[in-house]
Amino acid sequence: MASQEIVLDKKAFLVSETDTKGIIRFANDEFCHYAGYSVEELIGKPHNTVRHPDMPRAAFKDLWATVKSGKKWRGFVKNSTKDGNYYWVFATVYPFTSCDGEPGYISCRRTISQEEKEKYEKLYKEMRAKER
Repeated sequence: MASQEIVLDKKAFLVSETDTKGIIRFANDEFCHYAGYSVEELIGKPHNTVRHPDMPRAAFKDLWATVKSGKKWRGFVKNSTKDGNYYWVFATVYPFTSCDGEPGYISCRRTISQEEKEKYEKLYKEMRAKER
């Protein structure tokens, strides 16, 4: 069965927090809802649990290089759901220090337009072809 796109509500705002190695320390209800996992299933797991195989490696290489240098990263991301479907987001990821004094990263995500999705589907397909 082919996977189906899950379209985020226009007001959806997905938030997660990871440690410096990308292990999830917090996930809000909307992130859990769209990803199809309970918060208990996500806490302690790598954030790439929701990474879709259509995403080019270069996108995440750029993300990590940017946030590890102390800067904010923004980009379009296709994520997988627990049941094999997918959803697109515009993500903003930035370094921060949590209330317990631990360094980490916050990711805030919102829905994207159909035009943005079409543009980045094409771009990422071209990028993946070059990675092979």
